[in-house]
Amino acid sequence: MLALGLTETLALAALAVAAGQGLRRTLPVLARYDLPAPVLGGLLVALAVSLLRRDGQDVVRFDTTAQTPLMIAFFTTVGFSASLRLLRAGGAQVAWFLAIAALAALAQNLLGAGLAAAMGLPPLLGVLAGSVTLTGGPATGIAFAPLFEQAGVGGATVVAVSAAMAGIVMGGLFGGPLAGRIIARRGLRPAGQAAHAATADDPPPVDSGAALLRAVILILLAMWLGGYLSRGFAALGVTLPAYIGAMLAAAVLRNLGDRQPLLHVPVQAVEDVGAVALSLFIAMALMTLKLWQLAALALPLLALLAAQALLLAGLCQLVFRLMGGDFDAAVMAGGFYGFMMGTTANAVANMQTLTDRYGPAPRAFLVVPLVGAFFIDFVNALLITVFLNVLG
Repeated sequence: MLALGLTETLALAALAVAAGQGLRRTLPVLARYDLPAPVLGGLLVALAVSLLRRDGQDVVRFDTTAQTPLMIAFFTTVGFSASLRLLRAGGAQVAWFLAIAALAALAQNLLGAGLAAAMGLPPLLGVLAGSVTLTGGPATGIAFAPLFEQAGVGGATVVAVSAAMAGIVMGGLFGGPLAGRIIARRGLRPAGQAAHAATADDPPPVDSGAALLRAVILILLAMWLGGYLSRGFAALGVTLPAYIGAMLAAAVLRNLGDRQPLLHVPVQAVEDVGAVALSLFIAMALMTLKLWQLAALALPLLALLAAQALLLAGLCQLVFRLMGGDFDAAVMAGGFYGFMMGTTANAVANMQTLTDRYGPAPRAFLVVPLVGAFFIDFVNALLITVFLNVLG
C-alpha cells in the first residue's frame, strides 16, 4: 500500500482542485451548473482510487490530519460574515426571507426523515439528504457526515456528496425556469433602475499582505476561542460539529470589529483565506470517499431528491407572495430555489439569468446573497443539531 504523508496528501488535494478547474474549462457545462472545482477534482481522485482497489483493499492511504482544521477554518470565515450591520442594511426583507428559508430547511428535514422512515431507512438519512446537503451544500454535508455515521447512517459522506452534487445541478436547472414562469405569467417588469445598495463600509484599502496576515490572525484567534466554546457544549451533552464554536466566536469578533476600528475585520482577505481552506478541505474529504457504498442507496436517494425538488417548487410560490408579489420577489424566488437546493452560486446565477433577460432587480441581489451565503448557515446548523440529538 502507498502511504501518503500530510504534505503529500495536501499536495494531492491541491492538484485535485487544479484538475477540477481544468475540467470546468474543458467542459463548460460543468461551470454552467456551478459544479465546484474541488468537488470535481476530489471525485476524480476518489474514482481513480476505487478503480485501483485489489481484493476489496485500498492501495493508497492518505494522511487527513489537516482535514478538520481546514474545515473549521472555512466555517470560521463564514462566522466573520455574520455582521448585524449587514442584516440591518437589508431591513425587514432580509429578516422575512431568512424566516422563510429557515422554515423551508425545517420542511426539508421533516419531509426527508418521513420519506426515509417510510422506505425502511434511518430517518437521519432523509435529514442528510435534506437541509444538511441541500440548504447547506457540499461543505456542510461533509462536515456533518461523521456525526451521521456515528448515529447509524452508513456511507454518510458518500450520500452527502451525492445529494449535494445532485442538488447543485437541480438548483441550476429548475430555479431560473420556475421564476421565469412566474414573471411571464404575471407580466412582471422591473420597477426602475434602482441603485444597488451599498453594504460595505470598510476603511480605505490597506496593503494586501498586511490584510492577509490580519485575516489569518483573526481566524486562528476565533478557532482558539471556539475550541473552548465547543468543549463547553460537549460538557452539556449537546452534539455539535467541531466548527460551531469557532463560527460563533468569529461572529462576535466581526460585530465587535464593526464598532471598534482597532478590531476591524478585513472581509475580503478573510473570504480569500476561507476559499482556499474550503477548496483543500473538500478535495481532501472527497479523495477518501468509498464510492462503492452508494450502490445500495441510489434509488432511495433519487426518490428523496425528487420529493425535495417538488417541495421547493411549491415554496417558490410562497416566497414570491410573501416577498411582495412584484418583479424583485419573482427573482428572489429563483434565487431561493438555487441556494435551498444547491449553493449561493446557483442562486446568483439564476438571478443573473433572469435580470439579463428582463431587467434589474437590486432588492433581490441584496437580500438573497445575505441570507443564502451567511445567515442561513447559522440557522441550518442549529436545525441539523436538533435533528441529530432527537433522532440519533
